[in-house]
Amino acid sequence: MEATSSPAENLPVYCVIQHESKRQQLPITLETVRQAQDCKYDMLTTPITTPSFHHRVRTLLSAHFLDLNLGHDATTPTVSSLSATDTSITPSEAVSQLVGVASTWVDLSSPDPIIHNISRQVLELEISYASFCGLANVVVPGPKLQYGCSHGEGVVQYAYAIQELLALSNYTQISIHLPMMYHPDQDREDVEDSLSLFMRPEYVEAGGKSRQDCLALSIPRHHPAIHAQSRWHSEPLRLLSLTAQTFLPKPDGDLHLTRTTQALIHQYMRLRTPPWILLCDVGPIPALSNPEATVPHANGFISANVSNDAESHSPTPAEVTQKDHHISRTSTKYKGPTPHLSCIRKLQQKSPMKSIIEQFGAWYQDYLQGPLQPLSDNLESMTYEVFEKDPVKYDLYESAIRRALSGWASEKRSGSSPSGNIVVAVVGAGRGPLVTRALRASKDAGTKIELWAVEKNPNAFVFLQRHNELSWSSQVHLVQSDMRSWDGPFSSTSTQASQPYHSHHPHAKSHHQPSSTPRHHKVDILISELLGSFADNELSPECLDHLTTHHLNRTDGISIPASYTSYLTPIAAPKLHADIASRTPNDPTAPNTPYVVMLHAIDFLSTSPNEIDTVARREPIIKEAWSFTHRPPISINKDDDIPSANLWMKLRGATTKNHNDNKHNTRSTRLTFPIPHRGCVHGLAGYFEAVLYDNIHLSTNPKTMELKSPDMMSWFPIYFPLKTPLYMPDNSLLTATFRRCTDGRKVWYEWMVETYLDGYDAASCDDNRNRESGDRSVVKGEMKNKKRVRLGVSEVGSSRGSACVM
Repeated sequence: MEATSSPAENLPVYCVIQHESKRQQLPITLETVRQAQDCKYDMLTTPITTPSFHHRVRTLLSAHFLDLNLGHDATTPTVSSLSATDTSITPSEAVSQLVGVASTWVDLSSPDPIIHNISRQVLELEISYASFCGLANVVVPGPKLQYGCSHGEGVVQYAYAIQELLALSNYTQISIHLPMMYHPDQDREDVEDSLSLFMRPEYVEAGGKSRQDCLALSIPRHHPAIHAQSRWHSEPLRLLSLTAQTFLPKPDGDLHLTRTTQALIHQYMRLRTPPWILLCDVGPIPALSNPEATVPHANGFISANVSNDAESHSPTPAEVTQKDHHISRTSTKYKGPTPHLSCIRKLQQKSPMKSIIEQFGAWYQDYLQGPLQPLSDNLESMTYEVFEKDPVKYDLYESAIRRALSGWASEKRSGSSPSGNIVVAVVGAGRGPLVTRALRASKDAGTKIELWAVEKNPNAFVFLQRHNELSWSSQVHLVQSDMRSWDGPFSSTSTQASQPYHSHHPHAKSHHQPSSTPRHHKVDILISELLGSFADNELSPECLDHLTTHHLNRTDGISIPASYTSYLTPIAAPKLHADIASRTPNDPTAPNTPYVVMLHAIDFLSTSPNEIDTVARREPIIKEAWSFTHRPPISINKDDDIPSANLWMKLRGATTKNHNDNKHNTRSTRLTFPIPHRGCVHGLAGYFEAVLYDNIHLSTNPKTMELKSPDMMSWFPIYFPLKTPLYMPDNSLLTATFRRCTDGRKVWYEWMVETYLDGYDAASCDDNRNRESGDRSVVKGEMKNKKRVRLGVSEVGSSRGSACVM
């Protein structure tokens, strides 16, 4: 797909905020904001309360402790509401360009109940007032995890306090300020303490179920291990905080960031909502710290200096030298008045261009969509149009069709039509993109074909009729029918290719039926695009069963696709979990619905143990769940034109003789994944790979997509959520049990996750190829000769309430 946007539009937007811990120019006026924006800052921070409020709270607390020391009965002190001297913020035009900063001296995680209570009162007053003034974003200090010998004991009370603050206002968004690692000078194996806030089961239970808070993440000069960086990528980042120590000087006087820091920022800025960049204590705004360096900007009035220009004399060389010397003494040792900001703006200009998939799916990142129901619903033209915008998929289909036709012709095989032409059928034709590709492949291969297009959607069928007349020169036999009840191609003296045939079945009306008894023949090449995000989740096996069993050429018939395989891997997806939790009160089926989603802000939990410590994503371990293959049936009764249903069921591994119960399309698997680093599993990500024909493949598997079908965007992954996340320590195991179920009328999935503690060796995981047994079960990745301790088990997820109707 050709990109219609300019290169500048493909660059991420950097919103840079200037922050001073001890800002002097208060209150911040609209004039101050304009001066900052003229220096190329976008926004400013402002403290919500003043030092006088801090002094008042300390005095109150000191009086309380004095009473306790004197033996007086003292109730928990109450912080009175804010006064005019306690804050410099007022509702104004400048508020929309400000980010509020809560008091940094509070401690919600303190083990002292009085300190915790006072801190909670202070933040409640500040958040409430910030919301009143219209501040959309407020940064609050994160928890302290270390108190003497205790570690992380205050996580629960901190989580509950944050939830209470969120309830004060639906307008103000709270960002928790956390360092990427608490002890940058320690060994990299010991720097994950800050991550533990969001991984601890206590926090998940207390605040994680409906978490809407965000993070203000402080980026150090030296970064933690790659798995920690990737884990932060999955969290709801709102701000990236950089201090002056993060920057390094260059010999020419400029500043720069290390390559790993640049790559890390580039990675985080490719999120659907890029985080804002907070430059902390990198120097004041030049126009405010040095009035002589004020950047002029239009305000609608004539400056007094300008009006007196006619009377003023030009400065002497000595005056110019004195002024330049004064400015140089008040400026920094680096180039320019805002060297740190200049470094960030240069980094923005060097941002990697977005890929085709990122351009196409920018607004689909981490956006939950319910799977389609193509058998029970008739799709709209706009839905078809979105699918048709992917040239990669249709180019691969055309290549597969051309190769199949060329191979057929090279072997000098005769087609199944009475004239000897190869019979090609496109089932589920939609608006006809595969029909067009089949005609083009036939022309390129120099092979004559008899082409049939089957579509049940009556609205799309009208489009096909018009397209056949105007674009396909009436070469295509059109059939309005559900493919599962189609009687197959036929030859008749009364029916021409240009005359549409409406099959008489419960889902279609009968109109132009042949007047003479039709003589049916086989399909040589069967083409379909019925794959879903998990391959079989849109009932491709059920749709193709009848066709491959009864209508596909039994000797040489070809199905495109020939087979497809589903894959699974566990992921951490806190954003998706919060989104589903917010939907649950109005939609009880939300936690049990498999969602189609362009996964982006996630972290792969099961990764290769021999990872390389770079900013690039680690290599995920993605395991095969099951496969479906479509090929002509094998007939033992050679006198029968169509093999018996019972024989076909036996070959398909069915447990019953009733062909309508669909038991042969059930599947089950049990997969074990090594989890090298601690984390929370929020669900399972599903992908697929498909073999179209020969060595032409489709893939959404992140490990093979770039090799097999790069830049393909027709399918997003599928996400199977867990109702409650499960915590996993370092070097643990995760076992996923997964089933494809059916009752003959619907198809749905059931899944369950178990976590185990084990000193495992990843090399001992049994990664044998998928094996099929009579009950279609697959057991893979089991540990050999290992005793495991189960840590937790999820509820059984089931999509039966939103099952696909057959």
